[in-house]
Amino acid sequence: MSKNLLLYDFLSTGFFTGYITPAPGTWGSLAAWLMYVAIFMGGWIFPLAFLVFLTLVILLGIYTSGMMERFLGETDPSRIVIDEWAGIWLALFAIPQNMLSFFLAFVLFRIFDIVKPWPANISQKLPGGWGIMTDDIIAGVYTIILIRVIL
Repeated sequence: MSKNLLLYDFLSTGFFTGYITPAPGTWGSLAAWLMYVAIFMGGWIFPLAFLVFLTLVILLGIYTSGMMERFLGETDPSRIVIDEWAGIWLALFAIPQNMLSFFLAFVLFRIFDIVKPWPANISQKLPGGWGIMTDDIIAGVYTIILIRVIL
């Protein structure tokens, strides 16, 4: 594997958390969740900086996951979890910043990511990394909406 492919693999699998089985999407989401909570608990959340960072993660995810999809010859390989990282970070960022909201976000995000209600289910038909990333961004938005309704 070339250096670039190793880097794409490292990033698209969420620092290799996508290789943890079973349920790599849940493990990837949990790793991203833990990272966000640690940053929140440490008081290191700077909203504008995090929003820029999240935008870069989404763009990087579109690119790296598309590259890995082509390299592996699979559509939306389960080991690619950068989409879960981006989706749950979006949800966590846009909800009340407390542990109750964070726990709800993890559970709801996983449900929405697994069930894929419309239009998340059809967004996977987008080409390459766009299809990989979009359904999780939509799951993140659904999570935000439901948590705001609940709370």
